Amino acid sequence: MPIYEYKCNSCQKTFNVLSLNTEEEKEIKCPYCQSEDVKKLLSPFSSFGFGGCSSTSFG
Repeated sequence: MPIYEYKCNSCQKTFNVLSLNTEEEKEIKCPYCQSEDVKKLLSPFSSFGFGGCSSTSFG
């Protein structure tokens, strides 16, 4: 089960959500202010592949 990071557009705090399916993603609320105005953040891990290492890092 993937863990996603979100940022609340109302209070500007970030939080993590363990998402079981795409239907649950439509119901994400900020745990701090209960706002539904949240944005999924792009994880550095998913942006750079295997832990941020290039294939040349393994020599």
